[in-house]
Amino acid sequence: MRKGTEMPKAMIVMIAVAAAATLGCGDSTGPQPVTFAMMSAGGAHTCGVTTAGAAYCWGDNTYGQLGDSTTGNDSTPVRVKGGLTFATVSAGGSHTCGVTTTGAAYCWGYNHDGELGTGDTVHHTTPVAVSGGHTFTRVSATAYHTCGVTTGNAAYCWGDNNIGQLGVGDSTARLSPALVAGGLAFTVVSAAGNEFTCGVTSGHAAYCWGNNFYGQLGDTTTTGKPSPVLVLGGVSFTAVSAGGDGGHVCGVTAGAAAYCWGDNASGQLGVGDSTNRSQPVLVSGGLSFAAVSAGNANDYTCGLTSGGAAYCWGYNGDGEFGNNTTTGGPSPVAVSGGYTFAAVSAGGQHACGLTAAGVAYCWGVNGSGELGNGTTAASLVPVRVQ
Repeated sequence: MRKGTEMPKAMIVMIAVAAAATLGCGDSTGPQPVTFAMMSAGGAHTCGVTTAGAAYCWGDNTYGQLGDSTTGNDSTPVRVKGGLTFATVSAGGSHTCGVTTTGAAYCWGYNHDGELGTGDTVHHTTPVAVSGGHTFTRVSATAYHTCGVTTGNAAYCWGDNNIGQLGVGDSTARLSPALVAGGLAFTVVSAAGNEFTCGVTSGHAAYCWGNNFYGQLGDTTTTGKPSPVLVLGGVSFTAVSAGGDGGHVCGVTAGAAAYCWGDNASGQLGVGDSTNRSQPVLVSGGLSFAAVSAGNANDYTCGLTSGGAAYCWGYNGDGEFGNNTTTGGPSPVAVSGGYTFAAVSAGGQHACGLTAAGVAYCWGVNGSGELGNGTTAASLVPVRVQ
């Protein structure tokens, strides 16, 4: 849609796991497992944070988004340099951001549009502090912009703003964090690669801003908005995830119902058809969802049921469903393997999950090593991260 082929579009969704997760394999004489607390699948790379607070990344590293001071890809986890102790990370299109245990935000990788929030447009291969001195609880990195929520529930965004995706009331890019307009108290924000952002307030109302070509702002229109607008339909959300090459959003309620809206050309809304929706519609199948993650690049969504089963729907041409096929569909399909996952994260053309036993699996495209299994061979079923 814009900027040619500089970098892939991807949405980044961060899914934290209450229990620790052990990623990797190897026996007592080989490489030992790395224990993760959370992970995030990006455009063509994946990152995670260990229970000790160390960040690791793997996959595409063209712009230094793995944070190891190089620009060489790696098909197994490499430690992010800098000695920082992270609470969470978010893998974007070609950059990564994280929040330390003290609430400081750091970013690294691609920075053409100021998505690192450092006040400049210089790419960085190791973490650099986001300017402004804000104390964040979480951040969401996507293709060309980043957003975060502070401990005071204020939302800030930075980077590209050509369609108002920063939510500051105009279309001027920001190289440092800018306060989202409206004075709303947010608990979570989710930045999407196709120039829009959504968030949930402390009162469980969903708001979106930016590009609205497909109705992804959920206000029954297709007119873009440079400031937050209320998602209509009267649904109270606990979390939302924004993504998609065109633009779609999915969210879950306190009652474990999943709703989606926006672009539906590939069935990524999960409602049994391919008709776009400009306000939330209930995902079909009668499943109870604990979390949802809207992918990017190829319009699909994955969700995690209350019982820990992973399902995906929408586009599956690259094996994003993990069900040993490349046949997509407009309704939830179970990921193969019978795993009980504690979290799932849908990236660009790959997805990852953490099992209840603490093992990480990824599936889909793997040309840059984003599946983390030591190869660059794609997989239509979950493969274990090494």
